[in-house]
Amino acid sequence: MKKKTKTTCRKTSKCPASSTDGVPEPNLKRAEKILLELVKLPGPSCEETKVAEYITKQLLAAGVPKSAIKTDKAHLHTPRKGQVGNLSCKLPGRGTPGVGRRMFSAHMDTVPLCVGVKPVIRGNLMMPAQKDKALGGDNRSGVAIVLSTALEVIERGLPHPPLTFLWTVQEELGLQGVKQANLRFLGEPEMGINFDGGEYEDLTIGATGSYRMTIGVHGRASHAGMHPENGVSAITIVSLAVAELHKEGWLGLVTKGKKSGTSNVGIVQAGDATNVVTPYAMVRAEARSHDSAFRRKIVAAIEKAFQKAAKAVRNDSGKCGRIEIDKNLDYESFRLAEDGPTVVACAAAIRAVGGKPVTSISSGGLDANFLSTECAPTITLGAGQIGAHTAGEQLNLTKFRQACRVALRLATATEGA
Repeated sequence: MKKKTKTTCRKTSKCPASSTDGVPEPNLKRAEKILLELVKLPGPSCEETKVAEYITKQLLAAGVPKSAIKTDKAHLHTPRKGQVGNLSCKLPGRGTPGVGRRMFSAHMDTVPLCVGVKPVIRGNLMMPAQKDKALGGDNRSGVAIVLSTALEVIERGLPHPPLTFLWTVQEELGLQGVKQANLRFLGEPEMGINFDGGEYEDLTIGATGSYRMTIGVHGRASHAGMHPENGVSAITIVSLAVAELHKEGWLGLVTKGKKSGTSNVGIVQAGDATNVVTPYAMVRAEARSHDSAFRRKIVAAIEKAFQKAAKAVRNDSGKCGRIEIDKNLDYESFRLAEDGPTVVACAAAIRAVGGKPVTSISSGGLDANFLSTECAPTITLGAGQIGAHTAGEQLNLTKFRQACRVALRLATATEGA
């Protein structure tokens, strides 16, 4: 005989009242407490162990069987090896026959600017006490929403469809964690809800795709004072290539006819001394577009510009440089139908808490890119973030509370109540 889940809350928190339509109201004070504790934890990409341990401790204390909590080995297969893999918790359905499995996700990592932050609350905003720190609301707010939602349904014994809760690693490095996720742990969900963004009313139903490129530029070394004519400068090759891309409209915002995308040369590393003609430069670039064919054209234009520049820079003996390019698809673009079940359910939940849902397409990558193409149609909802990745980042607590309400409705399949 299966042990029944208790319907009472833990002694540490009181059961909140239901909303006016009878749907359970989340314990928002506890959700904010969880958020504050999570923001204080260090956890840049590849170093998410403390965050995963915090989540696991909370789930176990709420009564989740240890066997229902899984950590995969994603961190061992990512380009940069990490401390811990993706964390998931899978629950069977309870009292909602006919409703398919729903998955709630958020990424645990933050950008390095958040490490050591001391959060303070002023009015309705959470922000860093330091001027040179980011808050880490991206994406500890999403982590807190997903965790608090799991705790609500578990502790209160609320009726719910089969649920999967997923906390990913290394999202900020190009979705590296979720791309290596063990999908068997997720239980074949029918829809996914990813929390990572600003306005709780925003339904991000699609996002761009991205290529990342590492370009090795090989020149020839020589003494810059005695025999500069014998050298081939890798820096000159890079400069010519970037200038060509800018001149021809393949850098920055790229618009060709009705097609559009973006590209950027973000990192250039070269040289050790001023008296040496630089023999090597390493360049990292990216190209993005919702149109995969046009994205490939941008990549081809970048490659062509560097190859052309390498041939153009020659020394007195007529020898030129050469290029090596390593290019990889970071994530593919996707777009959900506005009348699809995932979008319809999320829009209904937002309306139910008094919001006005607005669909949008993101020009950045999200875990939803991979989840939508490889697992289940996944929408991204806002969690109250303002100015992510920047010093002085803030979190709107009103938006955060509303997102918690939306999440609990979706977790209990009461979005249409």
